[in-house]
Amino acid sequence: MTIFSKIIAGDIPSYKIAENDKFFAFLDIFPMAEGHVLVVPKTEIDRFFEVPDTYLSEILLFARPIAQAIEKAFPCDRCGISVMGLEVPHAHMHLVPINSADDLNFTRPKLKLSPEQLKAVQEKILANL
Repeated sequence: MTIFSKIIAGDIPSYKIAENDKFFAFLDIFPMAEGHVLVVPKTEIDRFFEVPDTYLSEILLFARPIAQAIEKAFPCDRCGISVMGLEVPHAHMHLVPINSADDLNFTRPKLKLSPEQLKAVQEKILANL
């Protein structure tokens, strides 16, 4: 069971943003920027492009309102999307508020936000959903 499956099951606490029968979205606790959200299928599949076709088409529809809420909640030019899949062997998509391509440089140091700061980020996104 991956760490994401444990988060989805509620075994590990998270800052949940949205959920439906197929997907779960929550804050990245080691974000690139405030508002960095992870979107994961509830089905535990390692590689993003091994996800079933219906999931591939539906994940963007699930993520769209979240991306729009991120753009409203945080000063940015747009919400960027990245699929890396190296950190956790569970398909996932990163939604990150960006102003340049360099804002999606995953080799940069991550932010260290307190639980209170993460809760405030969660509340900002939820208020704009």
